Amino acid sequence: MEKHLQIVILERNSVGTDIDVSCFEELGEVVCYANTVTPEEVRERIKEADIVIANKAPLREETLKDALHVKLICEFATGYDNCDIAYCKNRGIKVANVVDYSTCMVAQHTFTLALALTQKLAYYDNYVKSGKYSAQDRFSHFDMPFTELDGKTWGIIGMGHIGRKVAEIASAFGCNVIFYSITGNSTVDAYRQVDKDTLLAESDFLSLHCPLSDLSRNIMDREAFRKMKRSAILINVARGGVVNNRDLYEALINGEILAAGLDVLEKEPLEKENPLSLISDSNRLIITPHLAWGSVEARSRCVKETFLNIQAFLKNEERNLV
Repeated sequence: MEKHLQIVILERNSVGTDIDVSCFEELGEVVCYANTVTPEEVRERIKEADIVIANKAPLREETLKDALHVKLICEFATGYDNCDIAYCKNRGIKVANVVDYSTCMVAQHTFTLALALTQKLAYYDNYVKSGKYSAQDRFSHFDMPFTELDGKTWGIIGMGHIGRKVAEIASAFGCNVIFYSITGNSTVDAYRQVDKDTLLAESDFLSLHCPLSDLSRNIMDREAFRKMKRSAILINVARGGVVNNRDLYEALINGEILAAGLDVLEKEPLEKENPLSLISDSNRLIITPHLAWGSVEARSRCVKETFLNIQAFLKNEERNLV
């Protein structure tokens, strides 16, 4: 009997239960799991799969070696560091990701964090809701100083789709945009490219938009923070591993930088052992739960693009292969 094409979705809930994924049923038999975490779960669930859709589930030799039918792995994401690309190539397994589906939302969240921190929104919202504003005898209150973006230097690490969108928005706010290329291979010439030390020394705001690699891991460490302005604000919407969380904690506690806004952490969800969990002052640190990419529109695009990746593969067409 001919085997039906089996598509296994390992982390259906990673795109949100409010987003419809029934489109994949047009392409084959769909086996769906809300979440898959451990290698043992992955290995067992993909044994009969022809196509695997994942996000963070580990897809390496130990989990793929018994999955003899797998021909394609699709990421519900742009990043694919959960997948051993070299092993997949050796096995003849194609890997496809989704590109540029969340650029607008990640850029928007970058400025949501930056503006909340620089304008001290947590303090002023609490001031009003605590009743202190109602109790005062003047119409205004601005006792915790805040500053404008206009005229500030906005530094960027990672000048891909998201980095360029952030640069465009920062420019519209009146910022002077500079960037550092980790690989040194950037061809972007619309903004001033600088070395790392210059970036750290000049940036009033520094936002991270680079993939996680051996070059970027811990790029923001104790040494980096000590080279920054004490008034600087760090924004990380890239990958948690590009910022050393303990070193950031020390930098914030010691006043080496002013504040940080994070959407990603070294280990997710936030662990109690992470020293950043000890900082409750939202004027100094805001952490959001890896949601910068997750607007309704972005998650819908992610599913649609994954569908189109599989459809193209079944037609022997190359689309978004990594």
